Amino acid sequence: MIPYGRQDISIEDIDAVVSVLKSDFLTQGPTVPAFEQLIADYCNANYAVAVNSATSALHIACLALGVKKGDIVWTSPITFVASANCALYCGADVDFVDIDSATYNMSISVLEEKLIKAEKQGRLPKVVIPVHLAGQSCEMSKIHELGQRYGFRIIEDASHAIGGKYKNESIGGCHFSDITVFSFHPVKIITTGEGGMCLTNDLKLANLLNRYRSHGIVRKQIEMTNISEGPWYYEQVDLGYNYRMTDIQAALGISQMKRLDEFVSARNTIAARYDELLNQEWLQLPWQHPDNYSAFHLYIIRVKESNQWISHLQLFEKLRSAGILVNLHYIPVYKHPYFEKIGFDKSEFPQSTLYYSEAISIPIFASLTESEQQFVADVINKANYI
Repeated sequence: MIPYGRQDISIEDIDAVVSVLKSDFLTQGPTVPAFEQLIADYCNANYAVAVNSATSALHIACLALGVKKGDIVWTSPITFVASANCALYCGADVDFVDIDSATYNMSISVLEEKLIKAEKQGRLPKVVIPVHLAGQSCEMSKIHELGQRYGFRIIEDASHAIGGKYKNESIGGCHFSDITVFSFHPVKIITTGEGGMCLTNDLKLANLLNRYRSHGIVRKQIEMTNISEGPWYYEQVDLGYNYRMTDIQAALGISQMKRLDEFVSARNTIAARYDELLNQEWLQLPWQHPDNYSAFHLYIIRVKESNQWISHLQLFEKLRSAGILVNLHYIPVYKHPYFEKIGFDKSEFPQSTLYYSEAISIPIFASLTESEQQFVADVINKANYI
């Protein structure tokens, strides 16, 4: 079986985890701050706050930006549901911006049109969450420009994108956003088992992120309501959550970071080879914006709906039958029953709907061998006449 994604765990990774298991701190020790500093330095961000998942990171990012009941948050419909759920957790409403037909990221033209209408209706978003699908950055400079014009804050959902670059700068530097979120799930670029991270250049936001990830508790006098009663003293000043990352996870993350550039380079090599191997006219291959160096978390092909040779479902089933565990990223969020009950006009998202009818994520991970990749390509290239 060849999965669409797979973690790459080395002996050094295992040794790093064992070292923490033998130490005095399994959690809330020195390893999490070391991991945070490593990520911040890599991305050229001022602050990094580690949490137990990217979902938690999105939630506290919304909280730190003051998202609440009566607010509205916009994101892409082609994403995992967490990109939308984080707004709902805060009591806010959520809406979607259709995708670009080439990058599958949030469409700038649609975003601008939607903002013009929302301003007239008095319903501008509090926060916009662009999603860097498959590891390719959204057009963040243009989104930032619109944010300045219309007054919304920005959270980059870069769950797929650590190690990628936008305009020759590491994704995560928050040059065009308030907060960037990474995921360290096992199929992502690097892993901590489960885990996530918020990055920001704003000290006030960093303090709020730290507070919300740990029960709303503060230990610095400057953040307290009352005078400290002793070295033991702390205060809960907000309703927070237990979203902390363990030192065990952080140790794995620190070790994985040593190979991050190697992983991303390998993924780009694999993507380039797919570009050469896959030559069917009924296929659409991923396009990369010239401003981007993608982390290539996913390699997404599309079976052109207009073709007469093979259907989307037929190719998906043939690949699965051959032991190639392809997937589809993602079902448009507005199609899920929970969101259908909220009620969205699906005609507003024609590109997302078309994408869903055509997209398949095929295997890409750093340890994918050339022979495995050739097998995947052979099955695809012969699929319409097997």
